[in-house]
Amino acid sequence: MLSATLSAVKRAVPSPAWLATAAVRMKHTLPDLPYDYNALEPYISADIMKLHHKKHHNAYVTNLNVAQEKLSEAEAKNDINSIISLQPSLRFNGGGHINHSIFWEVLSPNGGGEPDGDLMHCIKRDFGSYDEMKKELTASAVTVQGSGWAWLGFNPVSGRLRVSACANQDPLEATTGLVPLFGIDVWEHAYYLQYKNVRPDYVGAIFSVANWENVARRLSEAKLAA
Repeated sequence: MLSATLSAVKRAVPSPAWLATAAVRMKHTLPDLPYDYNALEPYISADIMKLHHKKHHNAYVTNLNVAQEKLSEAEAKNDINSIISLQPSLRFNGGGHINHSIFWEVLSPNGGGEPDGDLMHCIKRDFGSYDEMKKELTASAVTVQGSGWAWLGFNPVSGRLRVSACANQDPLEATTGLVPLFGIDVWEHAYYLQYKNVRPDYVGAIFSVANWENVARRLSEAKLAA
């Protein structure tokens, strides 16, 4: 993200047309959940879902829009110091928006069970079995120090699936190059109201509402784009 931004800085002072485009830049918006707030009960309570979506995710969206507006102004002025200083906010809030937008979709009140088709084939090929993948992803989520995410991702170079963890709101693809397929949010706001400090119980519950159909679609799209 930083290198891409710095490349933009090398341009000459932006033209009036570019400034006009920046002035009408589309704002990021909070996506609707594909189900009701209470739809994932008893695994995830309605209170958690409301707080998580309406407060936490919404804050990432709001702060991302603010940061991008400041970035546009800094780029228009060729203000390199401001451009650099905005990178942590863009990474944190942009990552928070990306991560949560995926998270809502890879959960479903009709989820759980085991995947099938090509997704299951790839899981067995790369982990040996679904249970082994689940074990590795669970261990990754449970052992994240502090706040972060555990992911099942697709490596577009090798064509293989891989488990990886990211700190805070660091987005998987920008951080590791892996395409995110299924993520587990292990920030305390995702589970503490219901599971207190017993993170393993929360992680186990996530698999009971895993939307493997959505994950399979993400895998198919990632393969096509590779």
